[in-house]
Amino acid sequence: MAKRQTAIVDIGSYSIVTLIGERGLNNTFKILGKGEVSYDGFSNGKFFSPSDLKNVIGMSIANAEQSSGLKITEVFVGVPGEFCLSYCEDVKLKFNGKKKVKEVDIQALFKRGIKRHPTYSLINHSSVYFTLDDGKRVIDPINKPTTALVAKVNYVMAENNFMDFISGIFSELGIKHVIYISASLAEMIYLIEPNIRDRYALLVDVGYMTTSVMVGQGDGLLFLNSFSLGGGHITGDLYQVLKIPFIQAESLKHKIILNWDAKDTDTYEVMGKDFINAYSAKAANEITEARVEVIANYILKCLDRCEYEFPDYLPIYLSGGGVSYIKGIKDFLGKKLGRKVEIVAPKLLDNSRPDFSSEISILDAALNMHENNYRLIYKR
Repeated sequence: MAKRQTAIVDIGSYSIVTLIGERGLNNTFKILGKGEVSYDGFSNGKFFSPSDLKNVIGMSIANAEQSSGLKITEVFVGVPGEFCLSYCEDVKLKFNGKKKVKEVDIQALFKRGIKRHPTYSLINHSSVYFTLDDGKRVIDPINKPTTALVAKVNYVMAENNFMDFISGIFSELGIKHVIYISASLAEMIYLIEPNIRDRYALLVDVGYMTTSVMVGQGDGLLFLNSFSLGGGHITGDLYQVLKIPFIQAESLKHKIILNWDAKDTDTYEVMGKDFINAYSAKAANEITEARVEVIANYILKCLDRCEYEFPDYLPIYLSGGGVSYIKGIKDFLGKKLGRKVEIVAPKLLDNSRPDFSSEISILDAALNMHENNYRLIYKR
């Protein structure tokens, strides 16, 4: 592939997505190839069927290569929140007299906050904010005169076992150059506008089997926590309680309208190739509401663990393919969380759904890194 063309692999809890893309006009993207293959996923930081992962990733890559006519030799891999550890450090760099800040100074500053960990390795670092010697906070200190530079820096680490396992698979597939990206950090940067992040931003990605809760500021994550609950658990509840086939439970979930005060006689119709089955709308709504309430309680527990204080009026931005499509989810989840909920997704004509958020955000981050010659990237 040409240098401007970049390949990413998004390891979701429902499917593996490979994208080959390049930057388009007005900071959009041109998707040259895509491959998506569903699989058993992961929970609590463990893959359900690790022995199948090579075939799944291989098929995803092969489909993207076939649809684009390009060969992937280098890949950026998005690391899910469940396999990441995020922390922030206040670091300081003094100069010999007043000088204009250069890029090399920022890199030297970043290195001061790096910590060693026995089971995690650094994959991303980024600034929350910088402070000059006059106490003024700035987002970009380049060419600003100062005698010292202080910064709050966010460092995101990924599990060594995860990266070693995934790198081994890519090596067997003939791809030796693998760069890891925090999927959560990529989503925060791409989905949330800078003017919002400059204050605080609360972002929750509810996937099929996992949910990541993020508090962002500047270009970093002040907080990241994940738990193994998502939209797939709603399907499981419908399957178990209503005693219906799993595939019909999945279809029924997509019919749910949470702000519908369904009566005992109201039904949702699920259509198959040779059948139409009707299920109690009231029962399906109650089952869905119960699971969403559990997810909401876990989100609140995560936010309670965050050491940083943020205003009560801040909304929670919701993304991911787990529950965002459910009609009435914003109001229902908002009541349970005590905050306004807004759904965010890529602002693209062909990829504007919340379930595309992770893959497009990772592609955006990878292209930025390509354009900056892999600056701030750590490879294994």
